[in-house]
Amino acid sequence: MSDSSKYTPPKVWEWDKESGGKWASTNRPIAGAMQEKELPVGKHPHQLYSLATPNGVKVTVMFEELLALGKEEAEYDAWLIRIGEGEQFGSGFVDVNPNSKIPALLDVSTPTPTRVFESGAILFYLAEKFDAFLPKDPSARAECMSWLFWQMGSAPYLGGGFGHFYHYAPEHFEYPIDRFAMEVKRQLDVLDQNLAKRAYLSGDDYNIADIATYAWYGNLVLHNQYEAAEFLDVASYKNVVRWAEQIEERPAVQRGRRVNKTSGPEELQVHNRHDASDIS
Repeated sequence: MSDSSKYTPPKVWEWDKESGGKWASTNRPIAGAMQEKELPVGKHPHQLYSLATPNGVKVTVMFEELLALGKEEAEYDAWLIRIGEGEQFGSGFVDVNPNSKIPALLDVSTPTPTRVFESGAILFYLAEKFDAFLPKDPSARAECMSWLFWQMGSAPYLGGGFGHFYHYAPEHFEYPIDRFAMEVKRQLDVLDQNLAKRAYLSGDDYNIADIATYAWYGNLVLHNQYEAAEFLDVASYKNVVRWAEQIEERPAVQRGRRVNKTSGPEELQVHNRHDASDIS
């Protein structure tokens, strides 16, 4: 990379301008509510506040999978949070998730309403609550949790790293794109080698590790996430593609992908979900 412009970091960084890019208006170096705004509450035990990003899709897929198993107590209201408009900084949302990120869950079926934030924590909470999609055998459970936490630790390099500099940043720079493309391809190779020996990430059974990882890496290899399919040569990771296609054939996954969706064909968008009939 050759660039005559040089940036010298100051001794103390100060926020004096928006950082640029699609999310510039919502990025800031402080936490907390920006406006007073209560969250709506529906009739079901679980109130989900989200958007159909990969992290949001994890949770709506999980709910739809639980309902498909006949877990009627897993009914949920899914309320759209438009993060581009800063709705995650409303006081009600911050009360549920002080980190102001979707998804955020409020379980009102407990004696005192239980808040759960971070998508991996929500998956684990629901899996334990409903005794589903989480192995009981200690070794199998450890393998599942290892892959779940692998996804939670790896995806920021895909989204906040590669996705930002390749797709969202106002300008392209070779160094960060090369750095994060290399890491994403390494992650895809980790998945591909593991899935060469297994049907699912932790063995023969589909579980929360697959739900979490599919939402990011399945979307990457099947749906041209960040318009980077050719650039990353995602088709070459044949075991990942096979695994993702297998998961995407599940009716609950197809339903969950549509909840809180605001892009793509209008007929596939379900902005708010309060009943199974909302997903026609």
